[in-house]
Amino acid sequence: MSDGITPVIVGVGEITDRPETVTDGLEPLALMAKALERADQDAGGGLLRFVDSLDVVNLMSWRYSDITRQLSDRLGIEPRRATYGKVGGESPLRYLYEAALRIARGEIKVAAIVGAEAQHTVKRAQKHGTVLHWTPQPYHVPSAPSWETYLERVLNPVAVHLGAARPVTVYPFYEVATAAHWRQVPREALEEAGDLWARYSTVAATNPGAWIRRRFTREEIIVPTLDNRLIAWPYTKLMTANPTVNQGAGVLVTSVTFAKEAGIPGERMVHIWGGAAATEPPDYVDRDCFYESHAQNVVLETARSVVGDAPFDALELYSCFPCVPKMARRTLGLGADFTPSVTGGLTFFGAPLNNHMTHAACAMVHRLREGVRLGLLYGQGEFVTKHRSLILSSEPPERSFLGRDASVQEEADRRRRPVPPFRAGASGTASIETFTVLYDGHASVRHGVVIARTADGGRTLAFVPASDERTLDTLLSLEQSPVGADGELRPGTNGIPFWRMLA
Repeated sequence: MSDGITPVIVGVGEITDRPETVTDGLEPLALMAKALERADQDAGGGLLRFVDSLDVVNLMSWRYSDITRQLSDRLGIEPRRATYGKVGGESPLRYLYEAALRIARGEIKVAAIVGAEAQHTVKRAQKHGTVLHWTPQPYHVPSAPSWETYLERVLNPVAVHLGAARPVTVYPFYEVATAAHWRQVPREALEEAGDLWARYSTVAATNPGAWIRRRFTREEIIVPTLDNRLIAWPYTKLMTANPTVNQGAGVLVTSVTFAKEAGIPGERMVHIWGGAAATEPPDYVDRDCFYESHAQNVVLETARSVVGDAPFDALELYSCFPCVPKMARRTLGLGADFTPSVTGGLTFFGAPLNNHMTHAACAMVHRLREGVRLGLLYGQGEFVTKHRSLILSSEPPERSFLGRDASVQEEADRRRRPVPPFRAGASGTASIETFTVLYDGHASVRHGVVIARTADGGRTLAFVPASDERTLDTLLSLEQSPVGADGELRPGTNGIPFWRMLA
């Protein structure tokens, strides 16, 4: 591509809404409009009217009949292309990458990517029985399929039955497996997670848009208390994403030529160099292992290859749960004391469901304008399933890395090893591949869930009752990982076996 149609980010805008009363809260439509208006102001004003491509990040806290049309009408714009996206924490990076491609091809002039959630206000309203006088939710438009419906369609039914079918109950399988693979005892792995999360909180403490602007210590994060209860071993509340926020963010992308015509100074332009994307099988039980993600590895390795020996000066590593940036920093070859975020992460900055990475793009643009050269945005979605990277820079690339497709799926699939066949209702001796323990709202054990490897090389899911204190004590030891330990599978209810430690 010529320099003239090199894609650049020229405007970013964010809003964090903290209403004094429930009825003062702004709905997602209003948050999105304000975010894009602020992005327009950031670009010098007057660019919004030229938007001919609009991507709205999937939102869950409120339902609209035609969100792209309603947002366009509110802003007074008429984009030729307007789409409402699918669920996925990585999706904002995809929209940014695709906008850059369209601009590089000369298909569009100005692209807008925007999203917002108002889950904090919605939950408060539900709790107090308050009616929100927002845009009426359409009765003639069916609701989007629920998360539960999606799970029933995608995940192994045994996982759903055992309650290991939400992100907070699935990511612990990776947390436990990676620690064992890296030869860490559980205490070491937990301390690494606490130190890492403390660094995220340090960034959030200085970010005006963060939902929780306070630095937490390692101990405050990993030690269970009444306010920081265990949810799914080893994760406490402060180790999980926080979606109960009111936040919106928007980004404006155009070409160097059009930016110059609009009077935008060169130092305000942030260049989109390229990115990569790959996925894992949707059902986590169908993966070859839980101590790494081949899709994540290839996506991050590709990002490294684009910049060569140059270091990334700023990072946003997706942080729904600690295992994700833990794996990412090892793939990137980073030391344990690195700074993992420009926002503050999904616990402390906030996790407006699918839209966190739009905020990350905004924060990265500010950092690059402040003088750093290279920034890496890494996002992921579902259950360590969908992975995407995007490289931004204060300088144009020496050559274009924007390809027709960012997919590196073929290489990720090539690395995939044989998947153990699933053995429903297995019995006999089996070893722990990974596990978690689920807790109720009062921090009492509900039950354990073990992913076990059978004697014939298969894989199964098994139940550990709260009454089996001996097995639970072994699983929850901080001094020795139980991964690889043998146990016994016994017939259980609904065809799901019980698992207990061998004597």
